[in-house]
Amino acid sequence: MSEKTLKIIISPAKKMNEQGDLLPHTSLPVFLDKTQYLLQCMREMDYEQLQNLWKCNDKIAQQNFERIRNMDLNRRLTPAILAYEGIQYKYMSPAVFDEQSYAYLDNHLYILSGFYGALRPFDGVTPYRLEMQTRFHRKDLDSLYDFWGESIANQVFAGCSGMVNLASKEYSKCVTKYLPKDIPCVTCVFGELIDGKLKEKGTYAKMARGSMVRFMAEKKIEQLEELKNFDEQGYHFAAEWSDEENYVFLR
Repeated sequence: MSEKTLKIIISPAKKMNEQGDLLPHTSLPVFLDKTQYLLQCMREMDYEQLQNLWKCNDKIAQQNFERIRNMDLNRRLTPAILAYEGIQYKYMSPAVFDEQSYAYLDNHLYILSGFYGALRPFDGVTPYRLEMQTRFHRKDLDSLYDFWGESIANQVFAGCSGMVNLASKEYSKCVTKYLPKDIPCVTCVFGELIDGKLKEKGTYAKMARGSMVRFMAEKKIEQLEELKNFDEQGYHFAAEWSDEENYVFLR
């Protein structure tokens, strides 16, 4: 019986790249059959329908329309941890991790995805666009929350001793909704006090989430209590604003 470990959940980023030459992927996403179904559903839609689905401008829609037409879920893949761009991933800086940090993330981290469900760091992915709150408005497929159901949560909670929630609400609720009573979960809140009230600013929070993943990987964090030692990006743990389920860090 394998030892239980702390699990970390983070959100994906809209912008993606292909970096298969930097590090090879070592596995395929566990829900690839469900991803193939979503791909087929999108291939049945025309350009206008897809642009409406993605809610984006013409340049992004055209890029992703071409991706859908040519997408191969088994070739030219990039490890998920390197495939996403964005503020959180910039401050995580996974491209310069050492082998021990990669090994830690491989055992602890899940990237949540509307297209792939739950991704391990070295699962091979291809660039896509599909946010979790997207609605297809089909009889056989409408809400992605309903489509994925408990499957993402079951994957994350397998062998889980506790969970660190570093994902946005859009993604985290796919997992926290199904949280078992015997698994402790801490949501990290990165904010500042304005007129005596706690405010969380998106850009700074994304920076801190990325830094927290890096901190956990470098320190090999295994206990929720150890998160309180995080002191990067000007943040420090604020005990007076925190409770067992929410660790608040102020800057």
